[in-house]
Amino acid sequence: MSIRTERVASLIKEEIGSLLTKEYAGQGLGFTTVTSVEVTPDLRQARVFVSVFGAPEVRTTTMAFLEDETPHIRSLLAGRIRLRFMPSVTFILDDTLDRVDRINTLIKQIHRDDPADDTKNPNEPGDAGR
Repeated sequence: MSIRTERVASLIKEEIGSLLTKEYAGQGLGFTTVTSVEVTPDLRQARVFVSVFGAPEVRTTTMAFLEDETPHIRSLLAGRIRLRFMPSVTFILDDTLDRVDRINTLIKQIHRDDPADDTKNPNEPGDAGR
């Protein structure tokens, strides 16, 4: 990614985050965070990854709301960011935190189910020499 695309992505991330907290507060949305933005090299398309904290129904409702509001959000961005062409915006649900939580749960479950003997010192020689 070039410096220009990184700067544009950073600006879009900051502005959409601000819009979600100021313009759309109280809309019944879940706690929504813009996790990252990817902009194509020609600056025509922006993929906005959002993380939504809440039940699956809240996530579905929030994503549907963002898709419906995309033209309005894009027009608000055009007023805040000076570019020749405002990129088209696509919202994508970022479920990275859910996957991390699932992996941590599985690791904890493995450790709980592991009947390892804590009294045995792994540095002591075992019965292999007998």
